[in-house]
Amino acid sequence: MIIESLKSLYNRDLNKLKAEIEAYRNEENLWKTDKNISNSAGNLCLHLIGNLNHFIGAHLGNTGYIRNRELEFSLKGVPQAELTEKVEATKIMIDSVLSSFPSEELEKEYPLVVFEDKMTTEYFLIHLISHLDYHLGQINYHRRLLDL
Repeated sequence: MIIESLKSLYNRDLNKLKAEIEAYRNEENLWKTDKNISNSAGNLCLHLIGNLNHFIGAHLGNTGYIRNRELEFSLKGVPQAELTEKVEATKIMIDSVLSSFPSEELEKEYPLVVFEDKMTTEYFLIHLISHLDYHLGQINYHRRLLDL
């Protein structure tokens, strides 16, 4: 049951991410920073894509994804359409991985120690949704402040 809930939440929130990126009227504003806003919406989007492909795709789905976290924050000027394609591909990957993921594996330890302590896969998948939503809120605020 929880896998279907997780799939639904990831799908919902990745659709919101895609809509936020598409809502920028000026594509160049995706890469703006200002005063205390150190991360652009484009870089936050790349970070979310990299994070989910790394922790869900590579480590749970064995997709072979290789993460370059530094590039998530340093790459600039990725076209809006390419960002939304990457979000869509991430959404498809998560649905595929979770659809074939045995529910009994959720209670097992996540294969990486990401924080200071070990955790279950279920706990970490829920954490990843909250991480997605945290940055999704930042992107929404960034757009409303800087896409003028």
